[in-house]
Amino acid sequence: MPELPEVETVRRGLIPRMVGHRIVKLRQHRQDLRVPLPQRFAARVEGRTVRAIDRRAKYLLVRLDDGHTLVVHLGMSGRMTLHDAASAAAHPFDRHDHVVMDMDDGWQVRFNDARRFGLMLLVPDESVATHKLFRSLGPEPLEASFDGAALAARLKGKRTAIKAALLDQTTLVGIGNIYACEALYLAGLSPRRKADTVRKEKAERLAAALKQVLLRSIDDGGSTLRDHVQPGGELGYFQTRFNVYDRAGTPCPTPGCGRPIKRLVQGGRSTFYCAHCQR
Repeated sequence: MPELPEVETVRRGLIPRMVGHRIVKLRQHRQDLRVPLPQRFAARVEGRTVRAIDRRAKYLLVRLDDGHTLVVHLGMSGRMTLHDAASAAAHPFDRHDHVVMDMDDGWQVRFNDARRFGLMLLVPDESVATHKLFRSLGPEPLEASFDGAALAARLKGKRTAIKAALLDQTTLVGIGNIYACEALYLAGLSPRRKADTVRKEKAERLAAALKQVLLRSIDDGGSTLRDHVQPGGELGYFQTRFNVYDRAGTPCPTPGCGRPIKRLVQGGRSTFYCAHCQR
C-alpha cells in the first residue's frame, strides 16, 4: 500500500498539471471502487478548476473551485498517471484505468487501480475535517509542531508494542510497515518495546527518525514495491536505501555490529530489526 511518502510524491507530481487548470472532461469506466463513485460524478466535476492539492495522511485532497474536495485514496495498488496528448494517443486506456480526467491544456490524468481498493469521494470543503475518514486521525509527522513531546503524548498509556502503535493511524498518520521498521532502526528502539515507555529522549529520537526517513523517501520518489510509480511514470528508489526492511539474514549496517537482521511477525505484518542495536 502506498504510504505517506508515496502519496506526497504523487501530490507533488500532480500539482503542475492540475492546479490552476480546468477539468474539461471526466470519464468513469465503472460505477465503484472500494465504495461507489460519486453520483453524477462527471456533471459535478467537469468545468471545475483545481484550486490546490493537499494531503491528509494517505489521502489526496483535490480542492475544486465550487467549494468541494475530491478525496482520493490509492488503496493497495492505485496510481495516478499523467499523459500529454502524444502519450495518451500512444497508450490506449488500460482496463484498470477507472477514472480519466482531461485537463484544459491537453494533459490527461488517469486513476488506475487493479485491485479496486482505492476510493474517490466528493466532500464539501467544510466537512472534510469532520468526515468519518478524517475525524479520528492523529497528527501529521512532518508538521513542524510534531516533536518528541507530541509523540510521547500520543503514546501515553498505550501498552501495545511501539511498532503497532506507529501503524495505528489514530496515534500518528501516514506511517506504514516499511517506514515504521526503518524509523525504529534509526532511533535504536526495539519494535517489541511497549509504546508508553517511549518518552523524553527516546521519543525525541523516534520523532526525529520518523521525519528523517519520511523526508528521505520523499526526496527519493518513494519506495517502488509492487505497484508504486510516480505520476510521470518514474520509479521511486528509496528501497535501495533500506537499512533493515526486507533484509532478514543480512548483516546489520551499523558500523561495528554486523549481526544478522531478524524478522518477526507482529499483527500479521513482517517486522525487520537488529536485536543488538535496537533496545
